[in-house]
Amino acid sequence: MADFSEYTGPSPDWLALEPTLPQPPKDLSVQQMKDLVNKDREESAAQDMIEQVQIHDFTVPTRDGATVEARTYRPAGVPLSEGLPVFIYFHGGGFLFGTLASEDAICSRIVVARAQKGTPVVVFNVNYRHSPEHQYPTSWNDTEDAFVWLHKHIKEIGGLSDQVVVGGNSAGSWMTASLALAQLRGEDQRLAACPKIRGLVLMIPGLVMLDYYAPRQDLLRSPEISSLVQCAEAPILPISRLNYFYHLLGVYGIKDADGDRRLNPGNATAEEVKRLPPTTFGIAGNDPLRDEGLFFGKLLSENG
Repeated sequence: MADFSEYTGPSPDWLALEPTLPQPPKDLSVQQMKDLVNKDREESAAQDMIEQVQIHDFTVPTRDGATVEARTYRPAGVPLSEGLPVFIYFHGGGFLFGTLASEDAICSRIVVARAQKGTPVVVFNVNYRHSPEHQYPTSWNDTEDAFVWLHKHIKEIGGLSDQVVVGGNSAGSWMTASLALAQLRGEDQRLAACPKIRGLVLMIPGLVMLDYYAPRQDLLRSPEISSLVQCAEAPILPISRLNYFYHLLGVYGIKDADGDRRLNPGNATAEEVKRLPPTTFGIAGNDPLRDEGLFFGKLLSENG
């Protein structure tokens, strides 16, 4: 039986940082909170922006007739005519927060770091639509549509279609896992026709709705060591905030959600994950999402 309690925080780094953080404002509307967080993230990204990259903006059409923004980042000295491996990046933020500009710094850092190591890449940053204006499955549809668009315009962004890695943080990791499983299922012919994803990057991933987490909970040595129990009041992302994000996303009450692999990729079977590509995980110890990320990593490693 599994026991991941050794990873529970808080870490010394967090204990040193926490007292220096400003108190979040109270009694804000959803829109006010969304505007405030996005403004802060964009300002932080602008301060840390690395200039050794070239940026190009694109508009990606979606299946419902709308469009979403996308942006590429590539080493400044590499022309578009030189095809590079592609990292498709989906940001985190509970499906509520995040903009195109809020991810400029992290996407630029990835490009610069890879270039310094002699393995340059182009990063494709997708600003999928967010709750509460757009509820499930709009964000998932947008990521799939952007994946297909990328392959149709691979030369335009200077990428190599057979060397595409997909990843992201938190909510972005959730949709990454869903996208990879959807491509393997082959139900969407557009996804199936694209070259197979070469790798996945799942950072602090959410993978299972709280109401449908039982199959994994049963694998724990005892219920009280679950990250949902140990980390229920964790800073940044307590259980109450998870429920708040899910409520805005409109996922409570969905019929047959337990078997919905787009909504609950973490409950995939051994057979379903056998053909997934190599996957890198980043797991936080003091995080309600900890166990589902570790369980999914264990499932993948045990099945090729």
